[in-house]
Amino acid sequence: MGIGFVLSIWAVIGTILASVGAVVLSFTTAYFTRGAQQGRKSLILAVSVFPFLCLGWGGGVFAFQAIVNEMVLHRDAGLGDTWKCPLPNGYAILMIDTTDHGFVYNPKTQPEGGVGEQEDAIGGVRDLQVAGRYILGGADSHWGPSENSKPQVDSYFLLDAQIGKHSNFSTQESLRNHALGMGIGLNLEPIDVVYSRYRFTRFEIFSGLLLCLPPLVIAFLLLGWMIRLRKSRAMSQ
Repeated sequence: MGIGFVLSIWAVIGTILASVGAVVLSFTTAYFTRGAQQGRKSLILAVSVFPFLCLGWGGGVFAFQAIVNEMVLHRDAGLGDTWKCPLPNGYAILMIDTTDHGFVYNPKTQPEGGVGEQEDAIGGVRDLQVAGRYILGGADSHWGPSENSKPQVDSYFLLDAQIGKHSNFSTQESLRNHALGMGIGLNLEPIDVVYSRYRFTRFEIFSGLLLCLPPLVIAFLLLGWMIRLRKSRAMSQ
């Protein structure tokens, strides 16, 4: 599914949830402020609009983080069928449709709009390890769309990100021995685990705070408004 289709689904779900929230909040506020005079109708209107404001704010924050991730940090937007992130040595991970295998490649040597296998790019990567300038991994030579092929690692590689060349190994043990000779302990992990390690940074924490804090502040303000109305009702009685 493309990101546009996913966004459309979330927009529909968000609108439904916001509508339900508006009804629940308006009836709840009307019940707890019954008998209050001044400001009651304004508060009910405010709490009814609040869920839709949250929906719009959430959409704006998502658009902001998506632009920053795509244009500045060169990572995926967080939705859709493509997952990508840079690695510390200048290379990058790309996964399409599924997160159990993907590409390890040099973004500087790939054409715009696509990634292909070449000397400094390897497809079908299932296991991965980043060790400074070196990238070690296991790949599936049958990683294409064939329905008859079973997912498996049947080849191994060591890629030098500094010179853009890689060496192939037929077994994990041969890769391990070669890596030990270079002072590298072999510790392969699934590609999605390595992706998660480098994809999520402090910017996601900032985006999360930006998403949650303003609505929470407004929610507390509305709650305080409702409490004041209840107190004014009690004083009038």
